[in-house]
Amino acid sequence: MGYQEAYDKLEKYGQLHVLKYYEELDREEQEALLRQIEQTDFDVLSLCKQKENLNPRGEITPIGVMQLPEIAAKKEEYTKTGLDAIRAGKVGAVLLAGGMGTRLGSDAPKGVYNIGLTKEVFIFQRLIENLLDVVHQAGAWIPLYVMTSDKNHETTTAFFKEKKYFGYNAEYVTFFMQDMAPASNYNGKVYMEARHKISTSPNGNGGWFLSMMKWGVVDKIREAGVEWLNVFAVDNVLQRIADPCFVGATIATGSAVGAKVVKKTAPDEKVGAMCLEDGKPSIVEYYDMTEELMAAKDENGEPAYNFGVILNYLFREKDLEEIVAKKLPLHIVEKKIPYLDEAGELVKPEAPNGYKFEQLVLDMIHELDSCLPYEVVRNKEFAPIKNKTGVDSVESARELCKENGIEL
Repeated sequence: MGYQEAYDKLEKYGQLHVLKYYEELDREEQEALLRQIEQTDFDVLSLCKQKENLNPRGEITPIGVMQLPEIAAKKEEYTKTGLDAIRAGKVGAVLLAGGMGTRLGSDAPKGVYNIGLTKEVFIFQRLIENLLDVVHQAGAWIPLYVMTSDKNHETTTAFFKEKKYFGYNAEYVTFFMQDMAPASNYNGKVYMEARHKISTSPNGNGGWFLSMMKWGVVDKIREAGVEWLNVFAVDNVLQRIADPCFVGATIATGSAVGAKVVKKTAPDEKVGAMCLEDGKPSIVEYYDMTEELMAAKDENGEPAYNFGVILNYLFREKDLEEIVAKKLPLHIVEKKIPYLDEAGELVKPEAPNGYKFEQLVLDMIHELDSCLPYEVVRNKEFAPIKNKTGVDSVESARELCKENGIEL
C-alpha cells in the first residue's frame, strides 16, 4: 500500500492522526506503518458508539453437567475411546499463548514466567509436562499448535528452541500468530504505541481458529487427519491436556464440543458459567451474572449455574470451519492502553482509558447444537495464574502444584 492509499483509507475512517509523524520516520518505519494501515480493520471502531446495544443476551436456562460420579462410573470406557482416537492421530492440542506477563510484573510472554522455588519451572514447561503425561499413556505424539502474537512470537519460539521443547518432539509443534485488533480511545480514535505503530492487542480467545486458517495451519491439520482440537489457555498450570477420558466422553456422548468445568466456590466467582441460551449451549460471563441467576436453584436444590469453565474445550475441526465462515460477534472491553501523548511521549495509564475489540470462545460454543460440560476436580486441574499474589495467582498456583506432588 502506498502513502496516498493509506491516507485515503485513514481519511475514510477519521484516523488521519496515524500519519502525524510519517515524515519523521525512516524508510523502514514508514513501510511498516503503511503495511499495518493496510492490514488493520478500522470497521470495528464504529462499534464504540453501539457498545451498549451489542450482543444482547437471550434467555438463560440451566444446562446438564456430566459430574464426577458419572465420569467415574464410565472412566474405563471413556478413557479407552479417547486413547483410541489419540493413537489414531485424530486429536490435536491448541495452546493459546498470545498474552504477556504484564500482571505478573513481567514484560515477557506469560508462558516463560518462572514459578519455581528451588529450581526453574516455567509455565510453558508445566503445560508440556502435562501433555507428555498423555503422550506416554497413549504411546503416541499429539500435534501441538501454539498460538503467539506479534508482541511475543519471536521470544516464544526462541524460548521453546532454547529449552529443547521441554522434551516434546519438535516435529509435532507448530507455531502461528494471533490476529491483532486496533485499540482505541472512548471515541473510536486508534491509539499509537509508537510513532510508526498503531496500538493493537490480540483479538480475543475466539479468534484462534481463524488465525490458524490464515497461517495455513488448518491445511496441515487436515493433512494429518486431526478431527478434534483441544484448545486451552496458557495460564492454568495443572490442567490435563488431550485428556483421554474427556476426549472419550465427548465422542461417546455425540457432543459437538466438550467443556471442562469446575464447581464454583461462590455464586459470584469470577469464572464464566455453563448454561443454555435460547436453548443452545453458551457461557454466561461472571460480569453478566444477575442476582436472579446467582440465586437460581436446580431440581436438587443446588445452584443452577454452579459450574464454571476453565478455558479447556474440545472442538470438532469440521464444526470450526463452519463457525468461522460466519462472522462471530465482537466484544468491546475496557482496558488500560499505553499510548503516545500530544508530545509523542509514551504514557502507561494507571486506569482504563479505552477499548480493545475481541472475539470470544463462548460465541463459538453458542454456534453449536450440543455441548458436554465435563466436571474435573478443582484442586487437581485448576490453578490459573492471573495475578502475582492473592486469588488465582503465582502464590496460589504454587500451593496447588505442591499439593499435587509437583516439585518446584
